[in-house]
Amino acid sequence: MSSALLDSLGLGYLDIAYFLIGIAGITIVLFLILLILLIVQMKKLSKLTKRIDKFMGGKDAKSLEKEIKGIFEDNNFLKAAAEKNKKDIRKLFHNMECTYQKCGIVKYDAFRQMGGKMSFCLALLDKKNNGFIINSVHSSDGCYTYTKEIRGGKCNIALGEEEEQALNVAIQEKE
Repeated sequence: MSSALLDSLGLGYLDIAYFLIGIAGITIVLFLILLILLIVQMKKLSKLTKRIDKFMGGKDAKSLEKEIKGIFEDNNFLKAAAEKNKKDIRKLFHNMECTYQKCGIVKYDAFRQMGGKMSFCLALLDKKNNGFIINSVHSSDGCYTYTKEIRGGKCNIALGEEEEQALNVAIQEKE
């Protein structure tokens, strides 16, 4: 049996039965491939449906929307609080540079006859080694207190031996 269509395509020698069997075979293979793809997609859809059900947790869209809005509000509140904390910490660090952070104290016996080392020199310095020295001299006649200003670890007035020691202890103190 001959077909005008097959003749025009140059396949006139081909028996139509073989052609139909080939088409049927290809159709079956395509059908099986599509069936496998359908099964794979159904499994994926099933997994996705389970995840959505778990995510929703029995909630409807409105209650879920409220919950998401609440989370965003909480997030914004936390961001604002964190930013405020950062500013406060910067301010505290700035203020800490001006506070007395270093201390050096030397006790001594001012007149060598009193005993007990009742006199002392106290050096208080900030981070930049600015501050003061208090020298308290105790004698049998009374107690006398002197202060000397320190700028950058130096004093414009001559320091006594004990004052120098107290200043060096304060300067060498770890930050």
